[in-house]
Amino acid sequence: MDAEVIVVGAGIGGLVTATQLAVKGIKVLVLEKYLIPGGSASFFARNGYRFDVGASMIFGFGKRGTTNLLTRALEAVGQDLPTIPDPVQVHYHLPDGLEVEVARDYQRFIDHLSSKFPHEKRGIKQFYDECWGVFNCLNSIELLSLEEWRYLLRVFVQNPLACLGLVRYLPQNVGTIARKYIRDPLLLKFIDIECYIWSVVPADKTPMINAGMVFSDRHYGGINYPKGGVGQIAEHLVAGLRRYGGEIYYSARVTKVMPSRDRVTVELANGKQLSARKVVSNATRWDTFEQLLGDHPLPQAEQKWRTNYQKSPSFLSLHLGIKASALPPQTHCHHILLDNWAEMEQSLGTVFVSIPTLLDPSLAPADHHIIHAFSPSWMAEWRGLSSSEYENKKEAEAGKVIQRLQKICPEIESALDYQEVGTPRTHRRFLGRVDGTYGPIPSRQLWGLLPMPFNRTAVPNLYCVGDSTFPGQGLNAVAFSGFACAHLVASDLGRA
Repeated sequence: MDAEVIVVGAGIGGLVTATQLAVKGIKVLVLEKYLIPGGSASFFARNGYRFDVGASMIFGFGKRGTTNLLTRALEAVGQDLPTIPDPVQVHYHLPDGLEVEVARDYQRFIDHLSSKFPHEKRGIKQFYDECWGVFNCLNSIELLSLEEWRYLLRVFVQNPLACLGLVRYLPQNVGTIARKYIRDPLLLKFIDIECYIWSVVPADKTPMINAGMVFSDRHYGGINYPKGGVGQIAEHLVAGLRRYGGEIYYSARVTKVMPSRDRVTVELANGKQLSARKVVSNATRWDTFEQLLGDHPLPQAEQKWRTNYQKSPSFLSLHLGIKASALPPQTHCHHILLDNWAEMEQSLGTVFVSIPTLLDPSLAPADHHIIHAFSPSWMAEWRGLSSSEYENKKEAEAGKVIQRLQKICPEIESALDYQEVGTPRTHRRFLGRVDGTYGPIPSRQLWGLLPMPFNRTAVPNLYCVGDSTFPGQGLNAVAFSGFACAHLVASDLGRA
């Protein structure tokens, strides 16, 4: 295929970029190293189960506003993906018996949390209402590239107050805002874990812009699970890409990116070379600049970025099949388990749990459920192990997680029908991400989102998309990055 733009990687950010370019009539080719699309939003099938590779708590499928970016990305290429609403976003099981359920209905959640902290009732409402203020600014403008001056001018003229509101919050983090209204140390720890479960950092390091989106959209558009599993998002985007003349090659591992003044050449593992006017990397910035660009000098902007951000941990993942009879009635789909506040950011400290078959039973054999449990784990803990040491460590660490899962499903051990364990080494191998990381996190307290790079790089005709770019991690966030990147590339090609 004679492509104008090559996208390296078929994660959601890469696919949204590709589809948005394709609908503008730009010839785009996606190169994916694996056999199926989606990256950490893909799936695998075992013994009648269809497991999501990553999280199943999905934002961006709302039916109104401008922040429903997954809905918009699919509709743009003529794709309709049915979803199933989740009535409770997450059920927290926290130290000292603190149990909090985040209902889809906003006032119900506020009342529930206030019942746990009645002396902070006013502060709770003020904090989460301020998050709504951020969200309302975002939800009133079209979300495209902040690097394209004509777009910035247009949205400012159309909605100056929303733009000024976002400018105000760009340099701010959640912790600063929360402490304006809340004094209770335990409640502030709750705000920390509210941030941690999607940003992988506590409130003082979590940008307020991102929190405004997450803490409000879960009540506005809601958490909605794609029917057939999370992998359906990528599969539908690929169908839309092809419908509009784009193409994707699988088992096409890019080993080198060679930029020049007018074109960029990529080299595959088999030695084949392809070139295009523009190349978009959906790899992490570490993989892009340290691996794909080879001996190309590291731009100063990238050096600075590395002083501000570090790799987030990878995860120990358990994909379990259990007998449905073992799951207590009224169990919710998503859970967070934490036994000790001091261990929130430590390996196996916080356990994330999804039971997607409560929403879509078709993902498992009859009378069975899927439990996907995952917890932070660093590559350093898994290096230098012999094959037997590696397998023994997997078994031991999985056993610890299964014990923790008894809080949700007391009979889980006797109900197990299938078990598969993934480690940071697994994620590095199949997702092609350095150290199995799920993206960058601040290495220290920063000025909100201001230091986060956008899509354009200092390398001619090379762009980045995905969680290493503004606005960061999460499917809806990388979809935003894809919309912005496509808009910028199309503008640079004179096709916006």
